[in-house]
Amino acid sequence: MVGARRWPAYTLALLFLGYAAGKAAFAVQARLGFPGGPPVSAEETASYVLDPATAQWFASASGVAGACIALATVTAVGCRVPRTVMLAVLAVLLLAVGGGAAIMVVDAFIGIGVGWQWYHGVLGIVAIALLAEMTRSYARAGRHR
Repeated sequence: MVGARRWPAYTLALLFLGYAAGKAAFAVQARLGFPGGPPVSAEETASYVLDPATAQWFASASGVAGACIALATVTAVGCRVPRTVMLAVLAVLLLAVGGGAAIMVVDAFIGIGVGWQWYHGVLGIVAIALLAEMTRSYARAGRHR
């Protein structure tokens, strides 16, 4: 059975891999956005610095990297990473993912014009909670898990 300190990391790794898969699906189609998310306007696509396929492949890679970081907090491989480095990486991850998720939540429940729906807001809250719990769990755990 997965311990109470490990399940947030495993769940978050699955969410990151789902994000990566969704971005890869759009990269193959050379489209911006996320499957199930709000549409991206032609004006926004035209103003983007990278072409949509390249941008989506980078986003997909960031999802895989996030999953690897999440798994590193609960595996033996992660024990080899200096604790201060891992905590710094988790702080950056919490700010980046938390910021994106917060935008989803605010737009879903208050509305800022992006187009996220209420269920996206719930997913954003879940992502923030899982990331915060994973970070807290790692910070409280000893050197070896």
